[in-house]
Amino acid sequence: MPIYHQLGTVPRKRHTVFRRPDGGLYAEELMGHEGFVGTSSLLYHTHPPTTVTSARKVADVRWEADTETSLRHRHFLTARAAKGGSPTLSRIPLLFNSDIGMLYVEPDVTDAHFYRNSQADEVVYVVEGSGVLESVFGELPYRPGDYVVIHRNITHRWRLGTDAGATKLLVMESRGHVRTPKRYRNEFGQLLEGAPYSERDIRRPSALAPRDEQGDFPILVKQYDALNELVLDHHPFDVVGWDGYFYPWAFNIHDFEPIVGRIHQPPPVHQTFQGDGFVICSFCPRPYDFDPQAIPAPYNHSNVDSDEVLFYASSEFMSRKGIEYGSITLHPDGLPHGPHPGRTEASIGATHTNELAVMMDSFRPLKVARTALGIEDPAYHLSWIDAQHAQFNPPTS
Repeated sequence: MPIYHQLGTVPRKRHTVFRRPDGGLYAEELMGHEGFVGTSSLLYHTHPPTTVTSARKVADVRWEADTETSLRHRHFLTARAAKGGSPTLSRIPLLFNSDIGMLYVEPDVTDAHFYRNSQADEVVYVVEGSGVLESVFGELPYRPGDYVVIHRNITHRWRLGTDAGATKLLVMESRGHVRTPKRYRNEFGQLLEGAPYSERDIRRPSALAPRDEQGDFPILVKQYDALNELVLDHHPFDVVGWDGYFYPWAFNIHDFEPIVGRIHQPPPVHQTFQGDGFVICSFCPRPYDFDPQAIPAPYNHSNVDSDEVLFYASSEFMSRKGIEYGSITLHPDGLPHGPHPGRTEASIGATHTNELAVMMDSFRPLKVARTALGIEDPAYHLSWIDAQHAQFNPPTS
């Protein structure tokens, strides 16, 4: 979120003498996207960020796709996913293409290592759990319902809360820069009055506690579809001050203000983030359409140029049946989809919904990762056949 922010101590002018208490110079680091023309921040390190004592490739990180590629609607149940492990290394790939990947993890330990994704921005939806995202930019507390945006190349660590219960994270990795939708901003970058959230809803790093420690500090870096270990000779969180527009930030789904109308509003009104080749939307509790003849349930529609993915962050979703809290549905390009049998009629006269869901629409076809097959509901594509129709026309597969 491009809002100017400053933490810690910085000199009055950029790129001027700024000395440590011992007389040496603090080391500047400019971090940003699109070279020197995108958003950036200028950080001041106690030690140069370049003092790496060893480097090695740990493993390839290449996601294998399901080879059974018949065109059908698909459903995955994260409640069946493996539990525990690292918030960065135990992520289960679910869906991916060249623009975006979706992963899921239920970690139970705080990493000993630091982590940096140098090939993708990350949008992490916190399904459950709370704690602190530590980074070179300071501390950013997180809580359930947060979207935590971590731009590429930011060294960080998820510090899980000790009394927060289970932690569940839905991770979306974007090759492009994640940003607020352009139509929500004026020419100066400020969010418009009609946008469903404002700058007041954006949380930025709020505490900076520089660590001046020597030793061996491993940083695992994801780059070129591989995991690499770089060992730094000092603690990476040695920044005494920084300012700029590039840093991790958080926005809570409950701070999204739904746009409603007299007649049913289409999904773009729920858009929350914009990326290259995809969008992320938030379906939140809201009043329904207020025309007496309105049908709140969405009409059948065909995705002629996008794949639609929904993560159900509650057990309620008015147009679906057979899904549960933590379900993920994939409705691919080339197939119409819409309300399940009975849902349209049932929605007439309803006044509100308590549904909560995260939608990711990709404009290139998504592949299903082989690691997702173990949690798939193979009969989901048959769920639009109502009981009466199935009795006389039983499915052949």
